[in-house]
Amino acid sequence: MVLDEADRMCDMGFLPDIRRILKLLPRQRQTLFFSATMPKEIRQLSDSILNSPITVQIGHIAPAKTVSHALYPVPHGLKKKLLFTILEEMAAGRVLIFTRTKRRARFLARDLQKRGYKAEALQGNMSQNRRQNAISGFRSGKYDVLVATDIAARGIDVAEISHVINFDMPDTADAYTHRIGRTGRAAEEGDAFTFATEDDTDMIRDIERVLKARLERRRWPGFDYSGFDPEKRPERSPVSNSKRSGGNKPHGNYSRRSSNKRGSAGRRQQSGNNRVGRSGRR
Repeated sequence: MVLDEADRMCDMGFLPDIRRILKLLPRQRQTLFFSATMPKEIRQLSDSILNSPITVQIGHIAPAKTVSHALYPVPHGLKKKLLFTILEEMAAGRVLIFTRTKRRARFLARDLQKRGYKAEALQGNMSQNRRQNAISGFRSGKYDVLVATDIAARGIDVAEISHVINFDMPDTADAYTHRIGRTGRAAEEGDAFTFATEDDTDMIRDIERVLKARLERRRWPGFDYSGFDPEKRPERSPVSNSKRSGGNKPHGNYSRRSSNKRGSAGRRQQSGNNRVGRSGRR
């Protein structure tokens, strides 16, 4: 028996069907199990169907060197407010936002739509036709913002994704590299913002270990953190600094990515007309 893209099948709701098929198969069999990521549900599935398996891991996906990483410590209750502030104030091309659950992707996309953004969700409970329409709309420019879960976003190949925003921390460091691999393609520059709560310390450490660099901690200028001070929490000593590290400068007012590399003078300024689109503002 061969299970390919097991994590995707699980996310799309096929796990009960897989278990029903397994009951019909002989106990003496060879099972091949392939998965790009190993979230909790997939680990539980593999433990239940594999007997003393041999594991082959084909390394880690290295993030593009043209991607700038930034960590935004924020209380859980302020994450949505911070997201709205960033989208309002920064200029960007297409923005891909990742959430941990399908429900959150659906409701966050709905909240963005209510605020006038051209946004759509991409998650496993959607029909194949709706998922394809969401991706096509994102690619064509009908939507400027796509809110997706990890597995539903598998295989997305859309040019000019200027920003990837991890609204929720990924489950694994490998999932982080999968997410940010959507930007910075073909030597284009890209930005990866990650919202981090006080519960995400261990995952931050894992991600930094894979990146072999410390994620730069930032605060969005002018945002009301209501007394929250991330500097009070202990942080790791820097491993290395990104070549594009800009201190505490925000990632606002960035130009759209083009095939031309930017000079050492810094990023080109972009007018407000190219900010993340809202209905009626373009």
